[in-house]
Amino acid sequence: MSAGYLSSFAEDEGYLDFARVGPPSRPVAEAGTAALAAVSAAGLGTVDELMGAEGRALAAASRLLGFPPGNVAYSPSTSAGLFQAAFAVHGPVLVSPAEFPANLYPWWRAASAGRVGVVPLPAGPVTPDAVRTALPGSDAAALVVSAVDFATGFRADLPGLREVLGERLLVVDAIQGLGAVDEDWTAADVLVAGGQKWLRSGWSTGVVAVSDRALERLDPLLAGWTGVQDATGYDGEEHPLAEGAARFSTTNTSPVAQACLAAGLELLEAAGPAWVAGRISARVDELLELLDRRGVLVTSSRERAARAGIVAFRVPGVDGAELHAALGRAGVTCTRHGERVRLSVHATTTPVALQRVDDALSLLGATAAQA
Repeated sequence: MSAGYLSSFAEDEGYLDFARVGPPSRPVAEAGTAALAAVSAAGLGTVDELMGAEGRALAAASRLLGFPPGNVAYSPSTSAGLFQAAFAVHGPVLVSPAEFPANLYPWWRAASAGRVGVVPLPAGPVTPDAVRTALPGSDAAALVVSAVDFATGFRADLPGLREVLGERLLVVDAIQGLGAVDEDWTAADVLVAGGQKWLRSGWSTGVVAVSDRALERLDPLLAGWTGVQDATGYDGEEHPLAEGAARFSTTNTSPVAQACLAAGLELLEAAGPAWVAGRISARVDELLELLDRRGVLVTSSRERAARAGIVAFRVPGVDGAELHAALGRAGVTCTRHGERVRLSVHATTTPVALQRVDDALSLLGATAAQA
């Protein structure tokens, strides 16, 4: 299946921006196109048939994540899932101020509404030791953490955090990790991930997975009409919450997007998450070797156990805007964060991309001697 997986994608060879968006595969594009075509020629049974894509997507997500089918729900984005979680938790939550804003605003908004209290963690990686130090006296109900940090590529030790937290809830923003690393995701009590990055399933796709422990404790304030029992019983009465993770639904979402997610997850499943993660790790090794040879300053995680597909670096004496522009002139697509640039590789990354990075740094004169 490895050759079939690799041949399913068509991004430019210099594309190194998967942490921003992962170009979808041909099967994903075909699934979305077919679903839109079906809607455009809608007839008897069309909508019901299209809505079957959600079941396919959730079944694949359940298998990939290791959560029971009833503990997985569809989410149109990471933010939507995190808002559901934030307005379902009660009590103080530990959150690093270095989190991506999508994993900060839900908790700030919930705090403003009196649902939670936000307890900032110290600056630096969210490690078991850092959490262990923060726990005494905090009365924390939950820890919020990214599986992989968007800026540094630091990969959280989810099993270690799970052990330190005990019965407290572990809420994981997995968008920069799911599809990039081979992980036991069941360490999380709430896992949220959009599908537009490493799952390569397009925008408005995503999943929420919830542990049995979390289902017992969370009170989903934002549950909508589709998050209740007998949702189509239009009787003007408030219905009890749906069983399982379905209670974190607000309304029907796009069956076109659901068809895309199903195709993306099934392609990943067929190739094997471990195989994809291994390819990504090998490309990171090659990229780090190149950057070290050029003498640049790598600011992201290096250890295999603490990294995913993100590599960030800067060139001493070179403005970040110029570094980003030089990479662009060499045909490299990447993201700039201040004086650093963030490169992110995938299983489909070829030597051509790394050569373009090398060419750009060579033209900048970024040699070990100059650094």
